[in-house]
Amino acid sequence: MTKNNRLGRWLSNGGIRTGRYSRVIQRAGREAERFREMTDAELTRAAESLLGDPRRERDRLVDFVALGREAAERAVGLRPFDVQLTGALWMMAGTVVEMDTGEGKTLAGALAASGFALRGRSVHVVSVNDYLARRDAEWMGPLYELLGVSVGWIGAESTPDERREAYSRRVVYGSVSEFGFDVLRDNLCTDPDELVTGDVDVALVDEADSVLVDEARVPLILAGSVETGTALERVTEVVSRLRPGRHYRVDEAGRDVHLTRAGERAVEKAYGGIDLYDADQNGAVLTEVNLALHARALLRRDVDYIVRDGRVELVDASRGRVAKLQRWPDGLQAAVEAKEAVAATDSGEVLDTVSVQGLIQRYPMLCGMTGTAMPAEEQFRRFYNLSVVPLPPNRPCVRDDEPDRFYQTAEDRDEAVVAHIVERHETGQPILIGTLDVAESQRLADRLTEAGVGCVVLNAKNDADEAKVIASAGRLGAVTVSTQIAGRGTDIRLGGPDGTEHDEVVALGGLHVVGTGHHSSKRVDDQLRGRAGRQGDPGSSVFFASLEDDLITRHVPGLSGPGDLDGRITSPRVAVRAAHAQRIAEGLNLDQHSLTWQYHRLLEHQRTLVVEERDRLLHTDAAVDRFREAAPDGFEELSAQVSETELARAARLVWLHQIDRHWVDHLAVLADLRETIHLRVLGRQRPVDEFHREAIRAFQPLISRAEAAAVETMESVTVRDDRIDVAAAGVARPSATWTYLVTDNPFGTALERDMRGMRSRFGGGNADDADD
Repeated sequence: MTKNNRLGRWLSNGGIRTGRYSRVIQRAGREAERFREMTDAELTRAAESLLGDPRRERDRLVDFVALGREAAERAVGLRPFDVQLTGALWMMAGTVVEMDTGEGKTLAGALAASGFALRGRSVHVVSVNDYLARRDAEWMGPLYELLGVSVGWIGAESTPDERREAYSRRVVYGSVSEFGFDVLRDNLCTDPDELVTGDVDVALVDEADSVLVDEARVPLILAGSVETGTALERVTEVVSRLRPGRHYRVDEAGRDVHLTRAGERAVEKAYGGIDLYDADQNGAVLTEVNLALHARALLRRDVDYIVRDGRVELVDASRGRVAKLQRWPDGLQAAVEAKEAVAATDSGEVLDTVSVQGLIQRYPMLCGMTGTAMPAEEQFRRFYNLSVVPLPPNRPCVRDDEPDRFYQTAEDRDEAVVAHIVERHETGQPILIGTLDVAESQRLADRLTEAGVGCVVLNAKNDADEAKVIASAGRLGAVTVSTQIAGRGTDIRLGGPDGTEHDEVVALGGLHVVGTGHHSSKRVDDQLRGRAGRQGDPGSSVFFASLEDDLITRHVPGLSGPGDLDGRITSPRVAVRAAHAQRIAEGLNLDQHSLTWQYHRLLEHQRTLVVEERDRLLHTDAAVDRFREAAPDGFEELSAQVSETELARAARLVWLHQIDRHWVDHLAVLADLRETIHLRVLGRQRPVDEFHREAIRAFQPLISRAEAAAVETMESVTVRDDRIDVAAAGVARPSATWTYLVTDNPFGTALERDMRGMRSRFGGGNADDADD
């Protein structure tokens, strides 16, 4: 049965609103001939003249639309559809637009960015990765040039000078992490000439649901080198001897593990007969044991992470790709590295941090685009005050979305998936299979190979080839096994990138998408389905699932239903309950997002105050003026020995150092507070409220204490060769810094882990009481 609710949903939710710009686009069509007759130089001048155009807004929009359509056709060979122009105008109005896969979001985004730029605004086009940022900036570059708009891009390999040059352009493309890391690095600068980013204005977010929802809670970290602690080899070796079921148990949801009494005795014996729960003597040992146990029992290689080139690399849970520069909190990261016997990565103190959500909310104007905006409408509204406008496709979607197929066991499901793919492959129809993790993609690929089906595997282990592999997934006879929603931002054209086999593939029904399990969000399922049926092309999709899938066992445990001989379940009730499980998971994710933001929001506000103070010190003579007011005698003494410029330089360095030092210490205090605040619930207090109260109390004296420390430092400095030796006074930057993202700890705080362990120790006996 063909299902396509887009048109009906558009008519009911957004059809009337999208008509707001229909007259603008119609008028632009009537003006097309005037712009078509212009030379390129005349077109550029006409676009630049829009900046100071005194006419009313609607008249300027008409000219912009006509200019944009003509410029796109000349510069990049693409004539925008009305829906692309509508999307660009809605983004310029500050909304998130929903446009189907293959509807040309890249061009619509470039037109919107040009529109902002021609209004005199600067735009950061935020992408999900470096590849797409560079590709889109270079692809759309001729369009920007023809419209008189400068454009640049940044990536992980960009030098400071290259970044500074890119940020000087009117439009800058980059990944969300690179924009964030540049902000953090700028907040460590001690010379205005070192800054690269400049002021923020407009953020236009590509794949908005991925960036603003899936990655919103991810903190971006700037760290500095410190002395490293002890290695975890010993505790890893001790934990590796523990046996599941006897020495430790994993909860049904797979999110917690605890030692049994037999396990506790085994660990205590291995450490020479210690009391594992003597907090004063062995608190650190207990924490290390819990971390090593979590790394061993709950974090799975080729599911949660991969090992490549001697490094542990995390897998992004929302995209199934390697999460570059991402890591767990230092203790858990080190435990996994010890488990896999790879070299430990650097650890250090956090110099500054900002969440993706906090970063994005710095922009006065925010807009975006994605193919699956409506399912995330609540998050957009709640966290960003953004509305969503769904746009109709340029051509009606005719994709055939088959009903889900459920099976009793994962083995039954896998056999059915392979049989289904073999059957479809025999016809030559291209097939894209979306799996839930790396290990599953490898297993399925092996089974397909055994069944005589050649396939290409795209997962976190070869994500560098992603765009090339995905672009070829529509070729005749292609079978592509992928983790999650691979290839976002890369179009799958029927017949391959050159479309040479297009008609043959169309005759076979287009691209066929197979999902091997449901994600925790229906939106992610829809993203996978949306790989087929682009621009009115035929296509189809079907999902296979089992009652042993994590989504089912976690949220509707005990679900069962009558099945056929091959294990396929015939009861429609199962599909209803599975959909309910997905809604539960979505609700939990939303609650977690909300709770996390409640903790981060105050920190982001405090960051803003510190940054404002830093900016004053960096760009003015505030530091030396304060030194003069606070210690006039010391000021006079130094003034007699060095020049006014040198004194101002030294005061600025000292004040910035103390502000930064006190901010680092404050971050450490808040991290410790977050780890212990949950105890307040025992006193019937709300942990979030208590965290805010304590965090405000800790922050209030920060600036004044930093200033007092700066004055004390200035009074103790020495002068050598007409220069103030600030280094001798302890004013030094970190010997090395690096950036990374830290995932939310999936297992709770250290305190919660230890409390669970203590409950298991004192919570009553069972068969585990037997001696080891």
